Amino acid sequence: MVKCLKCGKCCIETQMPLTHRDIERIERLGYRRWEFTVENDGKPTLRNINGHCYFLNPKNMKCKIYRDRPEGCRIYPVVYIEGGYVGVDDECPASKTVTIREICKKKPKLIKLLIEVEGLRNEKDS
Repeated sequence: MVKCLKCGKCCIETQMPLTHRDIERIERLGYRRWEFTVENDGKPTLRNINGHCYFLNPKNMKCKIYRDRPEGCRIYPVVYIEGGYVGVDDECPASKTVTIREICKKKPKLIKLLIEVEGLRNEKDS
């Protein structure tokens, strides 16, 4: 998998999309939807507070809900690219440590989910 450098760059000014399952899972932890989500073009995404993800502890650069983090965070730096494609975000300092082939082998359900969620959102927007 990706060799995360734990720099927190992916949590700065994030626009991470959230699935319904992500939202439900996080709500079960005791968070309210309005606390951690914001709508971007009609799509739920993680809320930023002071320029970083709602769940990032800026003192230690760790995620407060790491074990229950959103699906998109789990497969980052693999991201959905408009048009139904999947790619690696070059902005991630660890992007060179992962390949799409490796991710597809290890996390095929997450890749499928990412594409399905984006596809459903695009249909909804039409």
